[in-house]
Amino acid sequence: MTSTAKCRIAICILLCAAAPAHAASCKHSIARVQAQVDTAIEKNAGSHGWAPESLGATRGYQPTPRSLAAVEDRYGPDFTEALDLLDRARAADRIGDMAACNRELARVRAVLR
Repeated sequence: MTSTAKCRIAICILLCAAAPAHAASCKHSIARVQAQVDTAIEKNAGSHGWAPESLGATRGYQPTPRSLAAVEDRYGPDFTEALDLLDRARAADRIGDMAACNRELARVRAVLR
């Protein structure tokens, strides 16, 4: 067998081995749901009028999605829970557990309703 044929076979084997690993990822679904959560937090943040500045804001700390979610939890859905569920979905995706990832994403969607 020539070295060109061996190289082609090796490339084919590598491509076939990589395909299932890529197919078993829910990163795109996580990104889509994360965007929905971020949009919901931002929409909810502007709908309740003005509030006094927090100590963190007066010190110049930049808001994060989690800090906004903690403040907005009292006005609507439990955004902190949604972010925790997204973290669990990412953990399930890292270990390749698609069922757990999809289950956590479904729970996030339920929180947003």
